[in-house]
Amino acid sequence: MSNTSIKVLVVGCGNMGASHAFAYQRLDGFEICGIVSTGKSKEVLNEKLGGGYPLFSDYTQALATTKPDAVCISTYPDTHEQFCIQALEAGCHVFIEKPIADTVEGAERVVAAARKAGKKVVVGYILRHHPSWAKFVEIAQELGKPLVMRMNLNQQSHGYMWDVHRNLMKSLSPIVDCGVHYIDVMCQMTRSKPIRVSAIGARMTNDIPATNYNYGQLQIHFEDGSVGWYEAGWGPMMSETAFFVKDVIGPKGCVSIVAKDAGAAGKSDNVDSHTKTESLRWHHADIDASNEFTRPDEWIDLQDEPDHQELCNREQRYFLKAIQENLDLTDHLADAVNSLKVAFACDESVRTGEMVRLD
Repeated sequence: MSNTSIKVLVVGCGNMGASHAFAYQRLDGFEICGIVSTGKSKEVLNEKLGGGYPLFSDYTQALATTKPDAVCISTYPDTHEQFCIQALEAGCHVFIEKPIADTVEGAERVVAAARKAGKKVVVGYILRHHPSWAKFVEIAQELGKPLVMRMNLNQQSHGYMWDVHRNLMKSLSPIVDCGVHYIDVMCQMTRSKPIRVSAIGARMTNDIPATNYNYGQLQIHFEDGSVGWYEAGWGPMMSETAFFVKDVIGPKGCVSIVAKDAGAAGKSDNVDSHTKTESLRWHHADIDASNEFTRPDEWIDLQDEPDHQELCNREQRYFLKAIQENLDLTDHLADAVNSLKVAFACDESVRTGEMVRLD
């Protein structure tokens, strides 16, 4: 690494934290200056990276000792706001995994802190960096209005992933933690304002707090008449039938992600499978006088199909670009806050049983 490399402190060493650490190690422009976790995961990650990195159990101490230029936060959501603001006040740029905070007010405080510090905050919306998902959004925008958007990601989590999901559900429900990705996608597809939401949920295990639920389904109504639903359930009881639905319908036809391998049995809680598209199927609604279709379905297989690690690499290249080229991230952060606001409105609907109108 050159003397101009950005020193980055890696905080959190789970699936995402480890993937981001590998990205920093591989990319020119970054240099890992420390690894932070409360448990033994930092030792495991350090060994996988080849060893030699300073290890810390206390985030505040790590920040003071390493004096990084940037901080990568991949911890549980209930720490995001505090850790991010602390890093900004220390003069650091921040890459933070979604959601940006565990409350809307917290997310707004993070944005205000970034503005005050004059530093970059990039939120880990990984699907924005996937060429096939970008194409999925692009085709959806050609289908006319209103759109009907149907998406889910149920996970029959077990072993290590059930530990991860139980820990996540100490602070957030699946439709908030995971749903922000797909709410963001729906907002990109419609380019319209969400105006009201409704949602249902069920608590199917005593392994999570009594105030939370491990299955949820949300519905969003947009100003342009578009509607969308998203479903997320976590736990060993979840079904692996139709757990990977990504389908958009409009007046001119529909487009679907057909992930035959990623959608196969036994892969619902596999992180590498969650971003795979494999193929897009574009159906055209054009019919002739006999009501027969005039155009065949198109199968789109993009040659650029990055795996999970490469997507993390691309996220970090974007983070580097944002810092080096002083990118304006106003819209990026506004979108992150907006998707979280919609997700929490859905969470409120689950808890109250009422439709929630958005400002």
